Amino acid sequence: MRHAWLAGIDFETELMQAGQEGRDLRPLSGLIARLKRTRPGKEDRLDAGAGARWVASYFEFIDTVQTLKLRRDYRYVEPVDLAGIRKARPRAERLPRWTGNRRAFLQGLHGGLLGRICGCMLGKPVECWHRKDIRLYAETTGNWPPTNYFRMATKRETQRMAGKLMVRSPTVANKNGCLLPEINGMVEDDDTNYTVTGFGIVKRFGGHFTPADVASFWLQEIPILHTCTAERVAYRNLAGCVPPPKSASYRNPYREWIGAQIRADYFGYANPGNPERAAEWAWRDASISHVGNGIYGEMWVAAMLAAAYVEKDWPRIIRAGLAQVPARCRLREDVEAVLAAHEAGVPYEEAVELIHARWNEALSHDWCHTNSNAQVVAMALLYGGDDFTTAISRSVMPGFDTDCNGATVGSLWGVRSGVEALPSIWTRPIRNRLRTGVSGYHDVKVDELAEEMVDVALAEGCYC
Repeated sequence: MRHAWLAGIDFETELMQAGQEGRDLRPLSGLIARLKRTRPGKEDRLDAGAGARWVASYFEFIDTVQTLKLRRDYRYVEPVDLAGIRKARPRAERLPRWTGNRRAFLQGLHGGLLGRICGCMLGKPVECWHRKDIRLYAETTGNWPPTNYFRMATKRETQRMAGKLMVRSPTVANKNGCLLPEINGMVEDDDTNYTVTGFGIVKRFGGHFTPADVASFWLQEIPILHTCTAERVAYRNLAGCVPPPKSASYRNPYREWIGAQIRADYFGYANPGNPERAAEWAWRDASISHVGNGIYGEMWVAAMLAAAYVEKDWPRIIRAGLAQVPARCRLREDVEAVLAAHEAGVPYEEAVELIHARWNEALSHDWCHTNSNAQVVAMALLYGGDDFTTAISRSVMPGFDTDCNGATVGSLWGVRSGVEALPSIWTRPIRNRLRTGVSGYHDVKVDELAEEMVDVALAEGCYC
Protein backbone atom coordinates (compact mmCIF):
# COMPACT_ATOMS: atom_id res chain seq x y z
CA MET A 1 0.00 0.00 0.00
CA ARG A 2 3.00 2.24 -0.59
CA HIS A 3 2.21 5.91 -1.43
CA ALA A 4 -1.54 5.33 -0.88
CA TRP A 5 -1.67 8.64 1.01
CA LEU A 6 -1.03 10.43 -2.28
CA ALA A 7 -4.54 9.37 -3.29
CA GLY A 8 -6.05 10.11 0.09
CA ILE A 9 -6.28 6.42 0.99
CA ASP A 10 -5.49 6.53 4.70
CA PHE A 11 -7.79 4.36 6.79
CA GLU A 12 -6.14 4.93 10.17
CA THR A 13 -6.21 8.71 9.75
CA GLU A 14 -9.83 8.74 8.60
CA LEU A 15 -10.83 6.59 11.56
CA MET A 16 -9.17 8.96 14.02
CA GLN A 17 -10.46 12.05 12.22
CA ALA A 18 -14.06 10.81 12.15
CA GLY A 19 -13.94 9.99 15.84
CA GLN A 20 -12.45 13.34 16.80
CA GLU A 21 -15.01 15.31 14.84
CA GLY A 22 -17.75 13.51 16.73
CA ARG A 23 -19.14 11.06 14.18
CA ASP A 24 -21.17 8.19 15.60
CA LEU A 25 -19.32 5.26 14.02
CA ARG A 26 -21.46 2.48 15.45
CA PRO A 27 -23.39 1.90 12.17
CA LEU A 28 -20.03 1.20 10.48
CA SER A 29 -18.60 -1.15 13.10
CA GLY A 30 -18.82 -4.20 10.83
CA LEU A 31 -17.21 -2.43 7.88
CA ILE A 32 -14.48 -1.02 10.13
CA ALA A 33 -13.70 -4.50 11.49
CA ARG A 34 -13.48 -5.90 7.95
CA LEU A 35 -11.19 -3.09 6.80
CA LYS A 36 -8.88 -3.71 9.75
CA ARG A 37 -8.86 -7.47 9.16
CA THR A 38 -8.19 -7.34 5.40
CA ARG A 39 -5.87 -4.32 5.31
CA PRO A 40 -3.24 -4.68 2.52
CA GLY A 41 0.47 -4.71 3.26
CA LYS A 42 2.79 -1.88 2.35
CA GLU A 43 3.90 -3.48 -0.91
CA ASP A 44 0.48 -4.71 -2.04
CA ARG A 45 -1.01 -3.30 -5.21
CA LEU A 46 -4.24 -1.37 -4.79
CA ASP A 47 -5.37 -1.54 -8.39
CA ALA A 48 -6.01 -5.27 -8.65
CA GLY A 49 -7.42 -8.27 -6.78
CA ALA A 50 -7.80 -8.09 -3.01
CA GLY A 51 -6.18 -4.65 -2.92
CA ALA A 52 -8.76 -3.17 -5.26
CA ARG A 53 -11.60 -4.72 -3.26
CA TRP A 54 -10.16 -3.25 -0.05
CA VAL A 55 -9.95 0.21 -1.65
CA ALA A 56 -13.60 -0.06 -2.72
CA SER A 57 -14.56 -0.87 0.87
CA TYR A 58 -12.41 2.00 2.13
CA PHE A 59 -14.19 4.46 -0.18
CA GLU A 60 -17.54 3.10 1.02
CA PHE A 61 -16.38 3.79 4.57
CA ILE A 62 -15.05 7.32 4.00
CA ASP A 63 -18.09 8.31 1.92
CA THR A 64 -20.52 7.02 4.55
CA VAL A 65 -18.69 8.84 7.36
CA GLN A 66 -19.86 12.16 5.91
CA THR A 67 -23.50 11.10 6.31
CA LEU A 68 -23.22 10.00 9.96
CA LYS A 69 -24.77 12.00 12.77
CA LEU A 70 -22.72 13.35 15.65
CA ARG A 71 -22.59 11.42 18.90
CA ARG A 72 -25.00 12.60 21.57
CA ASP A 73 -22.15 13.12 24.02
CA TYR A 74 -20.15 15.31 21.63
CA ARG A 75 -19.69 18.63 23.42
CA TYR A 76 -18.20 20.78 20.67
CA VAL A 77 -19.99 23.12 18.25
CA GLU A 78 -17.87 23.31 15.07
CA PRO A 79 -19.69 24.77 12.05
CA VAL A 80 -17.89 25.10 8.71
CA ASP A 81 -19.93 27.90 7.10
CA LEU A 82 -18.88 31.49 7.77
CA ALA A 83 -22.26 32.56 9.12
CA GLY A 84 -22.30 29.60 11.51
CA ILE A 85 -18.75 30.32 12.67
CA ARG A 86 -19.58 33.96 13.36
CA LYS A 87 -22.69 32.99 15.32
CA ALA A 88 -20.63 30.57 17.45
CA ARG A 89 -17.85 33.05 18.26
CA PRO A 90 -17.28 34.50 21.72
CA ARG A 91 -17.40 38.23 22.30
CA ALA A 92 -14.16 39.85 21.11
CA GLU A 93 -12.18 42.35 23.17
CA ARG A 94 -11.73 45.73 21.55
CA LEU A 95 -8.27 46.26 20.06
CA PRO A 96 -6.47 49.55 19.47
CA ARG A 97 -7.19 51.12 16.08
CA TRP A 98 -4.60 50.94 13.35
CA THR A 99 -3.37 54.50 12.75
CA GLY A 100 -0.06 53.80 11.05
CA ASN A 101 1.20 55.23 7.80
CA ARG A 102 2.55 53.34 4.80
CA ARG A 103 6.04 53.15 6.26
CA ALA A 104 4.77 51.56 9.47
CA PHE A 105 2.65 49.16 7.43
CA LEU A 106 5.69 48.15 5.39
CA GLN A 107 7.82 47.71 8.52
CA GLY A 108 5.32 45.25 9.93
CA LEU A 109 4.56 43.37 6.73
CA HIS A 110 8.21 43.12 5.69
CA GLY A 111 9.02 41.94 9.22
CA GLY A 112 6.34 39.28 9.01
CA LEU A 113 7.45 38.04 5.61
CA LEU A 114 11.15 37.92 6.47
CA GLY A 115 10.46 36.51 9.94
CA ARG A 116 8.39 33.77 8.33
CA ILE A 117 11.23 32.89 5.99
CA CYS A 118 13.78 32.74 8.83
CA GLY A 119 11.57 30.60 11.06
CA CYS A 120 10.80 28.26 8.19
CA MET A 121 14.48 27.87 7.33
CA LEU A 122 15.31 26.97 10.93
CA GLY A 123 12.69 24.23 11.05
CA LYS A 124 13.02 22.92 7.52
CA PRO A 125 16.03 20.56 7.85
CA VAL A 126 14.48 18.79 10.86
CA GLU A 127 10.95 18.50 9.51
CA CYS A 128 9.55 15.02 10.25
CA TRP A 129 12.15 14.44 12.98
CA HIS A 130 11.11 13.50 16.51
CA ARG A 131 12.12 15.92 19.23
CA LYS A 132 14.82 13.65 20.70
CA ASP A 133 16.51 13.46 17.29
CA ILE A 134 16.34 17.23 16.91
CA ARG A 135 17.97 17.66 20.30
CA LEU A 136 20.63 15.02 19.65
CA TYR A 137 21.62 16.61 16.35
CA ALA A 138 21.63 20.14 17.79
CA GLU A 139 23.61 19.16 20.89
CA THR A 140 26.13 17.20 18.84
CA THR A 141 26.71 20.18 16.56
CA GLY A 142 26.86 22.66 19.47
CA ASN A 143 23.57 24.42 18.83
CA TRP A 144 21.17 23.55 21.68
CA PRO A 145 18.99 25.41 22.33
CA PRO A 146 19.29 26.67 18.74
CA THR A 147 20.77 30.15 18.50
CA ASN A 148 21.46 29.88 14.77
CA TYR A 149 20.39 27.77 11.82
CA PHE A 150 21.31 24.09 11.93
CA ARG A 151 24.68 23.43 10.33
CA MET A 152 26.13 20.45 8.51
CA ALA A 153 27.64 17.93 10.91
CA THR A 154 31.32 17.18 10.59
CA LYS A 155 32.49 13.66 9.86
CA ARG A 156 33.39 13.13 13.52
CA GLU A 157 30.01 14.47 14.69
CA THR A 158 28.23 12.20 12.24
CA GLN A 159 30.12 9.23 13.61
CA ARG A 160 29.12 10.19 17.16
CA MET A 161 25.45 10.15 16.12
CA ALA A 162 25.69 6.88 14.20
CA GLY A 163 23.07 4.42 15.38
CA LYS A 164 21.43 7.03 17.63
CA LEU A 165 19.44 9.08 15.14
CA MET A 166 16.17 7.43 14.17
CA VAL A 167 15.82 9.66 11.09
CA ARG A 168 17.54 9.96 7.75
CA SER A 169 21.23 10.79 7.52
CA PRO A 170 21.96 14.45 8.38
CA THR A 171 23.56 14.87 4.96
CA VAL A 172 20.15 14.55 3.32
CA ALA A 173 18.88 17.57 5.23
CA ASN A 174 21.22 19.79 3.23
CA LYS A 175 20.13 18.59 -0.20
CA ASN A 176 18.32 21.88 -0.86
CA GLY A 177 20.77 24.19 0.87
CA CYS A 178 19.00 24.55 4.22
CA LEU A 179 21.98 23.89 6.52
CA LEU A 180 24.87 26.22 7.25
CA PRO A 181 27.22 27.03 5.64
CA GLU A 182 25.32 26.32 2.41
CA ILE A 183 22.29 28.57 3.01
CA ASN A 184 22.10 31.09 0.16
CA GLY A 185 18.62 32.56 0.24
CA MET A 186 15.33 30.83 1.00
CA VAL A 187 14.76 27.62 -0.90
CA GLU A 188 11.28 26.72 -2.12
CA ASP A 189 8.93 25.50 0.60
CA ASP A 190 5.16 25.15 0.84
CA ASP A 191 5.11 27.44 3.89
CA THR A 192 6.33 30.34 1.77
CA ASN A 193 4.65 29.22 -1.46
CA TYR A 194 1.26 29.64 0.18
CA THR A 195 2.10 33.11 1.50
CA VAL A 196 2.80 34.19 -2.06
CA THR A 197 -0.27 32.29 -3.26
CA GLY A 198 -2.53 34.20 -0.87
CA PHE A 199 -1.01 37.44 -2.11
CA GLY A 200 -1.46 36.35 -5.73
CA ILE A 201 -5.15 35.57 -5.12
CA VAL A 202 -5.84 39.03 -3.70
CA LYS A 203 -3.76 40.70 -6.40
CA ARG A 204 -5.71 38.94 -9.16
CA PHE A 205 -9.24 38.89 -7.78
CA GLY A 206 -9.27 41.71 -5.24
CA GLY A 207 -10.46 41.74 -1.66
CA HIS A 208 -13.82 40.24 -2.62
CA PHE A 209 -12.30 37.01 -3.89
CA THR A 210 -14.34 33.85 -3.41
CA PRO A 211 -13.49 30.22 -2.62
CA ALA A 212 -14.04 29.52 -6.32
CA ASP A 213 -11.39 32.14 -7.13
CA VAL A 214 -8.97 30.39 -4.76
CA ALA A 215 -9.65 27.09 -6.53
CA SER A 216 -9.13 28.71 -9.93
CA PHE A 217 -5.80 30.20 -8.86
CA TRP A 218 -4.58 26.86 -7.53
CA LEU A 219 -5.43 25.01 -10.72
CA GLN A 220 -3.80 27.62 -12.92
CA GLU A 221 -0.68 28.47 -10.93
CA ILE A 222 0.29 25.61 -8.58
CA PRO A 223 1.49 22.22 -9.88
CA ILE A 224 -0.34 19.43 -8.08
CA LEU A 225 2.89 17.79 -6.93
CA HIS A 226 3.73 20.99 -5.04
CA THR A 227 0.80 20.23 -2.72
CA CYS A 228 0.49 17.63 0.03
CA THR A 229 -2.14 15.89 2.19
CA ALA A 230 -5.38 17.92 2.42
CA GLU A 231 -4.33 20.28 -0.34
CA ARG A 232 -3.48 17.47 -2.74
CA VAL A 233 -6.79 15.72 -2.10
CA ALA A 234 -8.68 18.98 -2.56
CA TYR A 235 -6.70 19.70 -5.75
CA ARG A 236 -7.64 16.27 -7.07
CA ASN A 237 -11.27 16.95 -6.21
CA LEU A 238 -11.23 20.35 -7.89
CA ALA A 239 -9.66 18.89 -11.03
CA GLY A 240 -12.42 16.28 -10.99
CA CYS A 241 -15.08 19.04 -10.93
CA VAL A 242 -15.92 18.66 -7.23
CA PRO A 243 -16.48 22.33 -6.28
CA PRO A 244 -15.95 24.06 -2.92
CA PRO A 245 -16.92 23.43 -0.18
CA LYS A 246 -17.38 19.73 -0.99
CA SER A 247 -13.81 19.69 -2.34
CA ALA A 248 -12.70 19.95 1.29
CA SER A 249 -14.57 16.96 2.67
CA TYR A 250 -14.88 14.51 -0.22
CA ARG A 251 -12.61 11.54 0.49
CA ASN A 252 -10.22 13.81 2.40
CA PRO A 253 -8.95 12.20 5.61
CA TYR A 254 -6.55 15.14 6.14
CA ARG A 255 -9.31 17.76 6.39
CA GLU A 256 -8.16 19.03 9.80
CA TRP A 257 -4.42 18.87 9.21
CA ILE A 258 -2.14 21.91 9.31
CA GLY A 259 -2.21 22.79 5.60
CA ALA A 260 -4.68 25.66 5.86
CA GLN A 261 -3.03 27.13 8.95
CA ILE A 262 0.16 27.76 6.96
CA ARG A 263 -1.79 29.61 4.24
CA ALA A 264 -3.04 32.41 6.50
CA ASP A 265 -0.25 34.93 6.38
CA TYR A 266 -1.04 37.36 3.59
CA PHE A 267 -4.64 37.59 4.73
CA GLY A 268 -3.36 38.81 8.09
CA TYR A 269 -0.62 40.98 6.60
CA ALA A 270 -3.11 42.85 4.43
CA ASN A 271 -5.51 43.74 7.25
CA PRO A 272 -3.65 45.58 10.02
CA GLY A 273 -5.86 46.03 13.06
CA ASN A 274 -8.78 44.20 11.42
CA PRO A 275 -8.80 40.59 12.68
CA GLU A 276 -12.37 39.98 11.55
CA ARG A 277 -11.69 40.74 7.90
CA ALA A 278 -8.41 38.81 8.03
CA ALA A 279 -10.28 35.80 9.40
CA GLU A 280 -12.97 36.08 6.74
CA TRP A 281 -10.37 36.08 3.97
CA ALA A 282 -8.75 33.07 5.62
CA TRP A 283 -12.10 31.26 5.73
CA ARG A 284 -12.59 31.79 1.99
CA ASP A 285 -9.19 30.22 1.40
CA ALA A 286 -9.40 27.36 3.90
CA SER A 287 -12.91 26.24 2.97
CA ILE A 288 -11.81 24.69 -0.32
CA SER A 289 -9.60 22.10 1.42
CA HIS A 290 -10.45 21.90 5.14
CA VAL A 291 -13.31 21.64 7.60
CA GLY A 292 -13.77 22.41 11.30
CA ASN A 293 -10.53 22.99 13.16
CA GLY A 294 -8.58 22.93 9.90
CA ILE A 295 -10.47 26.08 8.91
CA TYR A 296 -10.25 27.60 12.38
CA GLY A 297 -6.46 27.27 12.41
CA GLU A 298 -6.12 29.51 9.36
CA MET A 299 -8.65 32.00 10.72
CA TRP A 300 -6.84 32.09 14.07
CA VAL A 301 -3.42 32.79 12.55
CA ALA A 302 -4.73 35.42 10.11
CA ALA A 303 -6.55 37.22 12.92
CA MET A 304 -3.48 37.11 15.18
CA LEU A 305 -1.36 38.63 12.43
CA ALA A 306 -3.86 41.45 11.93
CA ALA A 307 -3.91 42.05 15.68
CA ALA A 308 -0.10 42.00 15.94
CA TYR A 309 0.08 45.35 14.11
CA VAL A 310 -1.74 47.08 16.99
CA GLU A 311 -1.14 44.88 20.04
CA LYS A 312 2.16 43.87 21.68
CA ASP A 313 0.93 41.53 24.43
CA TRP A 314 1.13 37.90 23.27
CA PRO A 315 -1.81 36.60 25.34
CA ARG A 316 -4.01 39.37 23.95
CA ILE A 317 -2.84 38.67 20.39
CA ILE A 318 -3.54 34.96 20.81
CA ARG A 319 -6.99 35.67 22.24
CA ALA A 320 -7.73 38.13 19.45
CA GLY A 321 -7.23 35.22 17.10
CA LEU A 322 -9.38 32.90 19.18
CA ALA A 323 -12.17 35.49 19.14
CA GLN A 324 -12.70 34.72 15.45
CA VAL A 325 -13.37 30.99 15.91
CA PRO A 326 -16.22 29.16 17.70
CA ALA A 327 -16.25 29.36 21.47
CA ARG A 328 -16.85 25.61 21.81
CA CYS A 329 -14.31 24.22 19.34
CA ARG A 330 -11.35 21.95 19.98
CA LEU A 331 -8.83 24.50 18.68
CA ARG A 332 -9.91 27.06 21.25
CA GLU A 333 -9.82 24.48 24.04
CA ASP A 334 -6.31 23.32 23.09
CA VAL A 335 -4.86 26.84 22.76
CA GLU A 336 -6.55 27.94 26.00
CA ALA A 337 -4.81 25.03 27.74
CA VAL A 338 -1.44 26.49 26.72
CA LEU A 339 -2.49 29.97 27.84
CA ALA A 340 -3.57 28.57 31.20
CA ALA A 341 -0.28 26.71 31.68
CA HIS A 342 1.70 29.87 30.94
CA GLU A 343 -0.43 31.98 33.26
CA ALA A 344 0.04 29.38 36.01
CA GLY A 345 3.82 29.68 35.71
CA VAL A 346 4.40 26.23 34.24
CA PRO A 347 8.03 26.14 32.96
CA TYR A 348 8.64 25.81 29.22
CA GLU A 349 9.95 22.24 29.44
CA GLU A 350 6.86 21.12 31.34
CA ALA A 351 4.61 22.88 28.82
CA VAL A 352 6.31 20.85 26.08
CA GLU A 353 5.59 17.68 28.01
CA LEU A 354 1.92 18.63 28.30
CA ILE A 355 1.67 18.89 24.52
CA HIS A 356 3.43 15.58 24.01
CA ALA A 357 1.11 13.95 26.54
CA ARG A 358 -1.83 15.23 24.49
CA TRP A 359 -0.46 14.23 21.05
CA ASN A 360 1.64 11.28 19.87
CA GLU A 361 4.33 12.57 17.51
CA ALA A 362 4.79 9.04 16.14
CA LEU A 363 1.28 9.18 14.61
CA SER A 364 1.13 11.19 11.39
CA HIS A 365 -2.37 12.42 12.29
CA ASP A 366 -1.22 13.86 15.61
CA TRP A 367 2.07 15.11 14.19
CA CYS A 368 0.37 17.04 11.38
CA HIS A 369 -2.94 18.05 12.96
CA THR A 370 -3.84 21.73 13.14
CA ASN A 371 -4.38 21.71 16.89
CA SER A 372 -1.15 20.03 18.00
CA ASN A 373 0.86 22.53 16.01
CA ALA A 374 -1.34 25.45 17.12
CA GLN A 375 -0.41 24.54 20.68
CA VAL A 376 3.29 24.62 19.78
CA VAL A 377 2.85 28.02 18.10
CA ALA A 378 1.04 29.52 21.10
CA MET A 379 3.61 28.08 23.49
CA ALA A 380 6.56 29.46 21.49
CA LEU A 381 5.04 32.94 21.40
CA LEU A 382 4.26 32.96 25.11
CA TYR A 383 7.58 31.48 26.22
CA GLY A 384 9.60 33.35 23.57
CA GLY A 385 8.34 36.79 24.48
CA ASP A 386 10.36 39.67 23.11
CA ASP A 387 13.29 37.57 21.89
CA PHE A 388 13.06 36.39 18.26
CA THR A 389 15.71 33.71 18.66
CA THR A 390 14.02 32.18 21.69
CA ALA A 391 10.60 32.29 20.04
CA ILE A 392 11.49 30.52 16.80
CA SER A 393 13.80 28.08 18.58
CA ARG A 394 11.05 27.10 20.99
CA SER A 395 8.72 26.54 18.05
CA VAL A 396 11.15 23.98 16.59
CA MET A 397 12.59 22.28 19.69
CA PRO A 398 9.37 20.38 20.58
CA GLY A 399 9.21 18.66 17.20
CA PHE A 400 5.94 18.21 15.31
CA ASP A 401 5.72 20.24 12.06
CA THR A 402 8.88 22.24 12.66
CA ASP A 403 9.11 24.32 9.49
CA CYS A 404 5.41 25.25 9.64
CA ASN A 405 5.58 26.29 13.28
CA GLY A 406 8.86 28.12 12.92
CA ALA A 407 7.40 30.02 9.97
CA THR A 408 4.19 31.00 11.76
CA VAL A 409 5.97 32.11 14.94
CA GLY A 410 8.57 34.05 12.95
CA SER A 411 5.82 35.72 10.94
CA LEU A 412 3.85 36.83 13.99
CA TRP A 413 6.96 38.05 15.78
CA GLY A 414 8.06 40.00 12.71
CA VAL A 415 4.73 41.77 12.26
CA ARG A 416 4.58 42.66 15.95
CA SER A 417 8.15 43.97 16.16
CA GLY A 418 8.96 45.15 12.63
CA VAL A 419 11.65 44.13 10.18
CA GLU A 420 14.40 46.18 11.83
CA ALA A 421 14.07 44.14 15.04
CA LEU A 422 14.95 40.84 13.33
CA PRO A 423 18.50 39.76 14.31
CA SER A 424 21.03 39.78 11.50
CA ILE A 425 22.28 36.30 12.42
CA TRP A 426 18.97 35.03 11.01
CA THR A 427 18.38 37.48 8.18
CA ARG A 428 21.90 37.64 6.69
CA PRO A 429 21.97 34.08 5.27
CA ILE A 430 18.60 34.68 3.58
CA ARG A 431 20.31 37.33 1.44
CA ASN A 432 16.99 39.05 0.68
CA ARG A 433 16.14 36.17 -1.65
CA LEU A 434 13.01 33.99 -1.81
CA ARG A 435 12.38 31.16 -4.24
CA THR A 436 8.85 29.84 -4.73
CA GLY A 437 6.88 27.51 -6.99
CA VAL A 438 4.30 30.21 -7.78
CA SER A 439 4.23 31.52 -11.34
CA GLY A 440 5.83 34.96 -11.62
CA TYR A 441 7.59 34.65 -8.25
CA HIS A 442 10.10 31.86 -8.77
CA ASP A 443 13.04 33.96 -7.55
CA VAL A 444 12.30 37.32 -5.92
CA LYS A 445 13.83 39.89 -3.60
CA VAL A 446 12.08 39.84 -0.24
CA ASP A 447 12.02 43.62 0.22
CA GLU A 448 10.56 44.18 -3.26
CA LEU A 449 7.90 41.53 -2.65
CA ALA A 450 6.98 43.20 0.65
CA GLU A 451 6.58 46.55 -1.14
CA GLU A 452 4.28 44.96 -3.70
CA MET A 453 2.27 43.22 -0.98
CA VAL A 454 1.71 46.55 0.77
CA ASP A 455 0.60 48.25 -2.44
CA VAL A 456 -1.95 45.52 -3.19
CA ALA A 457 -3.29 45.67 0.38
CA LEU A 458 -3.63 49.44 0.22
CA ALA A 459 -5.58 49.13 -3.00
CA GLU A 460 -7.98 46.79 -1.21
CA GLY A 461 -8.98 49.16 1.54
CA CYS A 462 -6.24 49.48 4.14
CA TYR A 463 -6.01 53.27 4.31
CA CYS A 464 -2.83 54.36 6.07
